Amino acid sequence: MTYPLEAAGVEDYPIKVGSMLLTLVDPNRGYERAYNRWYERDHFYAGCMIGPYLFAGSRWVATRELKDLRWPHDETVAKPWDAGSYVAIYWVEKGHHKDHFDEWARPQVRDLYGAGRGFAERKHVHTVLFDHVGAVYRDDDPVPVELALDHGYDGLVAVWLDARGMDAPAFHEQVAKDLLPEMLAGSGIEIASSWTPSGGENDEKDVPMDLGSRAGGPERVCQLLFVTGDVRTSLGAVRRYTDAVERSGLGDTRLVAPFFRTVVGTDRYVDELW
Repeated sequence: MTYPLEAAGVEDYPIKVGSMLLTLVDPNRGYERAYNRWYERDHFYAGCMIGPYLFAGSRWVATRELKDLRWPHDETVAKPWDAGSYVAIYWVEKGHHKDHFDEWARPQVRDLYGAGRGFAERKHVHTVLFDHVGAVYRDDDPVPVELALDHGYDGLVAVWLDARGMDAPAFHEQVAKDLLPEMLAGSGIEIASSWTPSGGENDEKDVPMDLGSRAGGPERVCQLLFVTGDVRTSLGAVRRYTDAVERSGLGDTRLVAPFFRTVVGTDRYVDELW
């Protein structure tokens, strides 16, 4: 059986994630090590973590092997479908989306670039702000999604879908009844969280770089699946889930992308991206 957190007999605490930044990026070839070190040792902190109301962050990496396991070969999210070697994810406290992104993050990034602390040898594949919709848990005493980025999960599967004839909250409500519980049961996936693009994400932005593919409309759902153990062994359950979503007429799968957690402070995986 799987559980929404409020039904799992777990104490409720006031810190709640309200929104996230997801940034899927490729370093230019030949700059893999330099990019990894710049992002991890400078930008992860200076561009994100020191900002107000942002309370967690983590980085994940797709080797060539993991990219080859993606499906479908649709180019709605990643162009081409196997673009995007690193994804960084950040949680922002509920109720403070504009306080962080509009008032601090965007001016901060412009200031960093103006001070020569950008990194030109990279390409954003898909960088979007998302609002939290909900989460379903495998266990009766789960790690809440607020702690997921700090828990040390071994793997992550990011799933992008477009709901048919409904918005993201309605889609989440539908799949949370049966399809997500079926995927989680007996798998290494502990949390299935759902997100949708924040309002205005398709508008032009005053930022110093191209942010990649469009966010999508209110029907767009990004699901983050947090995995204990080898992420590759959980992909069969994810495939059955996305097949069931399409077979039931609930939505269309745009991209399923597995990632390993990066090993902070090392250059592990930088020579396995292509």
